[in-house]
Amino acid sequence: MLKKRELLLSERQTSREDETMVPVLTSKKASELPVNEVACVLQADLQLGLTQEEVSRRRNYHGWNEFDIGEEEPLWKKYISQFKDPLILLLLASAVISVLMHQFDDAISITVAIIIVVTVAFVQEYRSEKSLEELGKLVPPECHCIREGNLEHLLARELVPGDTVCLSVGERVPADLRLFEATDLTLDESSLTGETTPCSKSTFHQSPATNGDIASRSNIAFMGTLVRCGKAKGIVIGTGENSEFGEVFKMMQAEEAPKTPLQKSMDLLGKQLSLYSFGIIGVIMLVGWLQGKRIMDMFTIGVSLAVAAIPEGLPIVVTVTLALGVMRMVQKRAIVKKLPIVETLGCCNVICSDKTGTLTKNEMTVTQLFTSDGLHAEVTGVGYNGAGEVLLDGEIVHGFSCPSINKIVEVGCVCNDSIIKNQTLLGRPTEGALIALAMKMGLESLQQEYVRVEEHPFSSEKKWMAIRCVHRTQQDKPGVYFMKGAYEQVIRYCSSYNSRGNALPLNHQQRELYQQQISYMGSAGLRVLAFASGSEMGSLTFLGLVGIIDPPRSGVKEAVGTLITSGVAVKMITGDSQETAVSIANRLGLYSKGCQCLSGDEVDQLDLQQLSNVVSRITVFYRASPRHKLKIVKSLQNIGAVVAMTGDGVNDAVALKAADIGVAMGQTGTDVCKEAADMILVDDDFQTIMSAIEEGKGIYNNIKNFVRFQLSTSIAALTLISLATLMNFPNPLNAMQILWINIIMDGPPAQSLGVEPVDRDVIRKPPRNVRDSIITRSLLVKVLVSALVIVCGTLFVFWRELQDNVITPRDTTMTFTCFVFFDMFNALSSRSQTRMVHEMGLCSNRTFCYAVLGSIMGQLLVIYFPPLQNVFQTESISVFDLLFLVALTSSVCVVSEVIKKVERWRGVERSPPSDCFHEV
Repeated sequence: MLKKRELLLSERQTSREDETMVPVLTSKKASELPVNEVACVLQADLQLGLTQEEVSRRRNYHGWNEFDIGEEEPLWKKYISQFKDPLILLLLASAVISVLMHQFDDAISITVAIIIVVTVAFVQEYRSEKSLEELGKLVPPECHCIREGNLEHLLARELVPGDTVCLSVGERVPADLRLFEATDLTLDESSLTGETTPCSKSTFHQSPATNGDIASRSNIAFMGTLVRCGKAKGIVIGTGENSEFGEVFKMMQAEEAPKTPLQKSMDLLGKQLSLYSFGIIGVIMLVGWLQGKRIMDMFTIGVSLAVAAIPEGLPIVVTVTLALGVMRMVQKRAIVKKLPIVETLGCCNVICSDKTGTLTKNEMTVTQLFTSDGLHAEVTGVGYNGAGEVLLDGEIVHGFSCPSINKIVEVGCVCNDSIIKNQTLLGRPTEGALIALAMKMGLESLQQEYVRVEEHPFSSEKKWMAIRCVHRTQQDKPGVYFMKGAYEQVIRYCSSYNSRGNALPLNHQQRELYQQQISYMGSAGLRVLAFASGSEMGSLTFLGLVGIIDPPRSGVKEAVGTLITSGVAVKMITGDSQETAVSIANRLGLYSKGCQCLSGDEVDQLDLQQLSNVVSRITVFYRASPRHKLKIVKSLQNIGAVVAMTGDGVNDAVALKAADIGVAMGQTGTDVCKEAADMILVDDDFQTIMSAIEEGKGIYNNIKNFVRFQLSTSIAALTLISLATLMNFPNPLNAMQILWINIIMDGPPAQSLGVEPVDRDVIRKPPRNVRDSIITRSLLVKVLVSALVIVCGTLFVFWRELQDNVITPRDTTMTFTCFVFFDMFNALSSRSQTRMVHEMGLCSNRTFCYAVLGSIMGQLLVIYFPPLQNVFQTESISVFDLLFLVALTSSVCVVSEVIKKVERWRGVERSPPSDCFHEV
């Protein structure tokens, strides 16, 4: 074996001195070596881990534990690629023809316009890419690692070969690990091998004969896989691109992110509008040519009109608006992993929420103790520390002064996977509360006095945890079982109860007494845990109960009330007893007269159809486990609900995937859970769900506002040129002016509509029907009316200026400026579909104000700056002309405001009851 190790080391050595320090082991070679040899090759200490100095030295050589995405395409190449657009190529052809015909002014004008249009498109696309890149950085993977003898919580990217990593249920494996400790460990390797069945893992080294593909390596935990059950420790053998996940990552990079339904519908809308536009433009060019107009002029105007009328910026702005909205959600402590969820948020009409940590604070504190022989003790103090006392009949209980209480505390402290370090909990809050209880009695050292021999980990299905352990001074003895969990589960394993140190047979009378005590604690909103110990699992001695308080989060009651008022049903799912669940639900305003609750066992007994028939009347599901969540989601979806489901455990993943919106907990959630979820609550707070729904509705409204503005401008531009051509007028706008209008339509004023602040009243509006199109009848009316007003007003100005039947630069300047001013007022009224301009406030969206101001300044430069006058064929107009145009063009805003008023008066904007899911 020593020769084998020397051979392995010699293979890894190169002429560079650096490389001799620490090689990277392949998973194949590491799986064939015993653990101590792997540690020797990697020059690592399995128990104490690496020193910080050694970590830095190794990182300098091996780099960070992450993947190099590869070199980005240079910006200049991205910019040049914009010129490949067919419409831009047509405009370039038009400029070349102008040069050949010695029309140099036209050629320069068209070239300048092309550069401006291409730059606007490039900036939009670049913003979209950068926004989406930022989304990928929101959830960095983390891990638990032993360094210098201390357990540390750090980012997975900080790991180096030779680090010792601790794995527990629900975590993602942060690097390729050679396992040296494993307890009931099974991993989900589907991301690597495609196999959906979890793989059992061990620590024994393999013979080369059985070491085939990666799926056969039972002592290796591969990077990116997920811990489904058990816990383990392993030594890092490969990081980043030296891991087996490297190849999978390269394939993932080649995959494009799927488009959201809204993006797809915008793509389709853009294509349909393009088709209609091309048809109309073709007719305009043909009619103009038949009327004797210069074919070159008609071609240039036709292409310019295509650039302006075809909303090529529509899908890009939708993506940017969605991505920027998601970044705003991050500030509200909600991380949206998938863009389509932004659309779904506004349709959500049922929220199924966990109680612990989401509706409540998840700050567990033991407040009551009830021993099996009838003693009732109160516990003071809060937080994960030893501040507080255990009081029995007003007297302080400390150390071993009361054996009955001492036994409960001992089991709670030893049958425990969590630790409290510097008043910070590493582990589950419920277990933290039990350690804090031990600290208050001065018994926390008991945790180190026992050695575990066997373990039955806690799971939300079993609802109990048990260990077999021996005292450090009596390791030759068979040991004792300690158990904690839900009373209904623990009592099944008990045949006796403790009475002043004696084990007496457990009778019906005692069971009734304990059940009464559970009801009493539960009605006070306490979570109740039961404790037992004994030499055999089937015949344990019942020790007593502990009541743990987990107070409701502040603000949750108000959030629940707001959601219920707006037509969103809120349902609470908890593993607690009926009394505890109903008590908390009452405090939160969830449970009132006429409401019903259902237990997990009752959910099991009903088939899906039967559950669908009653689920709308149920507000509380108690003693429920993750498998019940899936059935609840399916039953709600059966009756047409759009369901958001929260979860934090490994087994919640299936329900989260099945829900329309899977919501994982950021603090207590496992990596498995976060992987399956669509959204992560950074602070685990229920109020954040409400904020996300509010933001989702706001983003959708902003996209509607943008669509309204762009469609009305496109239709107006097309209609204006069409009517002028059909009426045999000279063209009211030249090619350059049309392109300038396109820059405004796709540029800052349009994009600023996407960042309009969310209307505070939007959360009180009913959920949107998921089948509703973004272009509703109301929106279409506003688009057509706005376009009609713009066309009529612009044609009136053109006709008024054309009284002498000779087209002059003044005529086109007045017409051009009129259209641009109409655009600005149209953008102002498009900021909201329901609220009046004075209700929103002129300056509430500063981005919009700057964008409009910039556009007006640009327009004034086009009119008054001589070099631009030559390019756009304009001339200076008087202040009175400008005032006349402002008065006329404001009419589009006035008409739009009148429509909003009429709609409000008629109640058109209120969704009909059938569209909402009020009965849930």
